[in-house]
Amino acid sequence: MADDAASDLTEAEAANRLMRLAKEIARHDKLYHDRDEPEISDAEYDALVRENRELEERFPKLVRADSPSKRLGAAPTSALAKVTHSRPMLSIDNAFSEDEVREFVGRVRRFLALPADEPMAVTAEPKIDGLSCSLRYEQGELVLAATRGDGTVGEDVTPNARTIADIPQHISGAPDVLEVRGEVYMSKADFEALNERQESAGGKIFANPRNAAAGSLRQKDAGVTAARPLRFMAHGWGEVSEPLGSMQLLAMKKIESFGFPVSDLLKRCHNVEEMLDQYRAIERARADLPFDIDGVVYKVGRIDWQERLGQVARAPRWALAHKFPAEKAQTTLEAIDIQVGRTGKLTPVGRLKPVGVGGVIVANVTLHNRDEIERLGLRIGDRLLIQRAGDVIPQVVENLTRDEKRPPYVFPHLCPECGSEAVAEEGEVDVRCTGGLICPAQRFERLRHFVSRGALDIEGLGEKSIAEFIELGWLHSPADIFRLHEHRGDLLGREGWKEKSVDNLLAAIDAKREPDPARFLFGLGIRHVGIVTARDLLKCFGTVEELRRVAMSEGGESELSSVQGVGPVVAEALVDFFHEPHNGQVLDDLLSEVSPKPFVSDARQTEWSGKTIVFTGSLETMSRDEAKAQAERLGARAAGSVSAKTDLVVAGPGAGSKLKKAEELGIRVATEEEWARIVAEA
Repeated sequence: MADDAASDLTEAEAANRLMRLAKEIARHDKLYHDRDEPEISDAEYDALVRENRELEERFPKLVRADSPSKRLGAAPTSALAKVTHSRPMLSIDNAFSEDEVREFVGRVRRFLALPADEPMAVTAEPKIDGLSCSLRYEQGELVLAATRGDGTVGEDVTPNARTIADIPQHISGAPDVLEVRGEVYMSKADFEALNERQESAGGKIFANPRNAAAGSLRQKDAGVTAARPLRFMAHGWGEVSEPLGSMQLLAMKKIESFGFPVSDLLKRCHNVEEMLDQYRAIERARADLPFDIDGVVYKVGRIDWQERLGQVARAPRWALAHKFPAEKAQTTLEAIDIQVGRTGKLTPVGRLKPVGVGGVIVANVTLHNRDEIERLGLRIGDRLLIQRAGDVIPQVVENLTRDEKRPPYVFPHLCPECGSEAVAEEGEVDVRCTGGLICPAQRFERLRHFVSRGALDIEGLGEKSIAEFIELGWLHSPADIFRLHEHRGDLLGREGWKEKSVDNLLAAIDAKREPDPARFLFGLGIRHVGIVTARDLLKCFGTVEELRRVAMSEGGESELSSVQGVGPVVAEALVDFFHEPHNGQVLDDLLSEVSPKPFVSDARQTEWSGKTIVFTGSLETMSRDEAKAQAERLGARAAGSVSAKTDLVVAGPGAGSKLKKAEELGIRVATEEEWARIVAEA
């Protein structure tokens, strides 16, 4: 989606599109990162992420809490043990053009407030398409290997990693604590040989080397991993007990000296033109490399600058992945299926005649909505050009037969699940079922969402069980989950349910009677409220009950809009939700069964935690973004306006009305120099 397309959208349309993008990208993240079973190629995935980013840039007030720009990967759900990373394993923002690379450099320079003549070195290296892995060494011994997972929690794959020849079991001369991070991958030749062996043995055929590497590393039996030809290449580090160097390149050379493979194409560049020259050189070498790559990664060279730049929710500000152009192929549209989601949205999915694109067999493509089908003029039997960038998700580029005479596709006006009317509200492009909880698809999806890993995370209550209990008439609303013990006797008599499994399920349900409040709020399924927005709201209001009181009060929408990261669209959704009598009944019923714990912020606890800080005037030693990032690291909220709730105003030269209002209200005012001391002493 280009910027000019984004400019055609109204704010309401943009908010709706951002909501749909967040849901769709989250689904594909889970398929890719957790199941190693991507449905679509990188082409559409990257296009969706890019569209999301362009919309957020044009409508910054609409950035969602569950935005893909604030999230990476998917929460691990396999049988492997879970591991919390000592430092988050971040994703990297993507670029697709030279202009975006130039903007990245300019953005870094602006954030750091660098003089025009200040040199800024950047490293460039191939982006290997593998599975991210962190290797932790203590006193030179490998003690833990973990996958990325959702960036915060990964999977313990230590026994499996020990079978990979590129990963040293012991290192010497390293810091007492050293986490080396890189990619576990499979070479092209080894991948082809593995698939030949799998086919001969009647085993699983892998779609591409990345899937083969991920599936091999995430085995419960390390013996299976040992039989697979996996490799490892380092590209960075996590926790270290002492610095590895002052520059990115020097630190990577240090890691290489410990015995870890590092790319021969890692190079230091001194300006944008050198960065782009290295990108072109790597792209030319791509076909001859022994492993798959899907782009080039740039990283700011100075480590102290990396630390100053910090990160946004899902990605460091000091790194960028410059992706290669998309690969394309032709295929036939054989059917269009309609899926009904948790919010009642009817999503069309194109079923394609399977076709290989860059090593991946593509059989499905998301068609987004009714308008997209009309825009492309799609009909069953059309010949389509699809494209794929990297290795994950497909996009329809062009309908090659739209001028041929063929019956038009008629988008359904009735929900395929319950027969209720399906309509698009004014200002929205999505068609939604109006059936609500009477719609089996929505009831099922809403209950599944409530117990999902991101929400209450009730172990043992999966899709199959939810569907069974709905069919039995035991589940109509979330509160019914906590009344399932009333059906214990009936459940014991059903196939597949033994006394131990029933008691384990009921125990898991009872364990969630005092849920985390942010997960609880997210689990309610309020439109536009993801887990990050839920935390932001509870940081301000403390409890769901207080949030409801504010939403239902006079002026509540304005107060909600003032919460950082919320904005008018989310505020309106909250007000609408809590003013709906049925929602109030469902929530009251639920609160009669559960008691959410008091909210505890995960921000750094300092004397500024929970306080509000406003920056005004010109800042001379740092950019405004860096100052706000510093405030957030102290657990404070950086606000844009001064009110009676403001705790501190940091005023630089040229401060005007905000400084005057702070003085009138008797709010503490600090200079930029005083703010620097506050940060240093906190």
